[in-house]
Amino acid sequence: MNDVASTQAGPGNDGLALATALARGPLVLDGGLSNQLEAAGHDLSDDLWSARLLAEQPDAVRAAHRAYYEAGADVVTTASYQATFEGFARHGIDAVSTAELLRLSVALAREAAALTAARRPLWVAASAGPYGALLADGSEYRGRYGLSVADLERFHRPRLEVLSDAAPDVLALETVPDLDEARALLRAVRGLGVPAWLSFTVTGDRTRAGQPLTEAFALAADADEVIAVGVNCCDPRDVDTAVPLAARITGKPVVVYPNSGESWDATTRTWQGPARFAPRRAGAWRDAGARLIGGCCRVGPETIAKVAEEVRA
Repeated sequence: MNDVASTQAGPGNDGLALATALARGPLVLDGGLSNQLEAAGHDLSDDLWSARLLAEQPDAVRAAHRAYYEAGADVVTTASYQATFEGFARHGIDAVSTAELLRLSVALAREAAALTAARRPLWVAASAGPYGALLADGSEYRGRYGLSVADLERFHRPRLEVLSDAAPDVLALETVPDLDEARALLRAVRGLGVPAWLSFTVTGDRTRAGQPLTEAFALAADADEVIAVGVNCCDPRDVDTAVPLAARITGKPVVVYPNSGESWDATTRTWQGPARFAPRRAGAWRDAGARLIGGCCRVGPETIAKVAEEVRA
């Protein structure tokens, strides 16, 4: 293990290290894990998506993480976005084995860091996707599942407990479509001892469920566990509005990682429309207050390498 990676690799992290790093300057996030796995020839067409490879081909997940680190990412996000106890149970995987796979998702990212020659701190964000990811029907782009905040907290807490025990540097509460799920996630991370970022999926200045982003960002303003707030899996053009808004309302570092600009059709399970992600915009996002900057779906290592150039310019 190289010395830089090993300094970030254990449960001795007191939860302040990443926050301290963000105060020194912006960090580069990875891009879409699924598109990197698909580019390597893996079929992700079932409802477990990239999480299936945790059980079947963990080496492929490690290699995808390494590709992003080597492209210039400082932070990679684990393959646990769609990994849930309920989702794995549908495929005959019991709770004990599911917990092992969740912990493995963090370990694989750590191992990828150790295999990377970069002489800079490398970080691991443990992904926790929304309830809609379990449904695998595009619900994360709508929200409003008909569940209460308490129901959603009960869904999220067990997975977050296991991921926290695996000692990531941060929990990525990502692709959150509405305020109720944000409230549930903020409750679920209390007392876990691992910092989190909270990232909404949006359209314009509203969540996917249609609520004002001002209200969404305000939920995290006083949450001590949250070290960054922002948006992901949205059109890159929506980031321009979100960054200054999140910075002003929360006073926290802003996290942004939009997708390519294409839109997901849950019926055909295909991406449609033109790609609009322009790495040159990363510098403007940085200047507006973004401190964690990367890409989401359909943004690969080559694009992240260009983002890294812009962010570090």
